[in-house]
Amino acid sequence: MQIPSARNHKPVVVADHYDRVDGRYAGQSDASCVSLGLTAGTGGKAELSAKVWINTREMLSEPSDELPLHRVLDLSILICRALEHFNEAYMYEHLFNPEKPSIDRIGLQGSALNVSICTDNEEIREDIQVFNQLLSNDGELLGERLRALSRCLKELGF
Repeated sequence: MQIPSARNHKPVVVADHYDRVDGRYAGQSDASCVSLGLTAGTGGKAELSAKVWINTREMLSEPSDELPLHRVLDLSILICRALEHFNEAYMYEHLFNPEKPSIDRIGLQGSALNVSICTDNEEIREDIQVFNQLLSNDGELLGERLRALSRCLKELGF
C-alpha cells in the first residue's frame, strides 16, 4: 500500500501491513499501517509525530484520538526501533540504505511488524534529515520518558 505523504503527517519510519498484527483485530483490521514522521506544529515548525493509518474503502483517513492499548505499545516498539536505527544512521549518506530500507522485522501474533524507512515518501531524503535533527533536539525529552518506561517495565518483571 502506498502511503500518501502530501498530507499533514509525512511518514519517515513505517510498519506497513499492520493489519496482520493488530491485536485482536489482526486479519480484519482497518489499520493498514503505523508510522513515525513529521507534522506541522505551532508556527509551521515541523514536529515529530506518530500516526495509525485507518483504511476506509475510499482512502486512508485521519486517525482517531483514542487508541487500543496494544496499538500504543506497538507505536512504542516502532519508536524504539527508529531510535536504534538513527543511532547508527550517520553511516549512510542519506541516513538510510536506499537499497535496503528495512530496519527490523519483529515477530508478533504469528506474523511480523515490518519496520522500514518510508521510500513511498517522495521527499524522504529531506524529511529524514529533519526527522533525525528533531530526534536529536528532543533527545533529553524522549530519553527521560524512555528511562521511566524502562523502570516501569523492569518493575513489572519485563
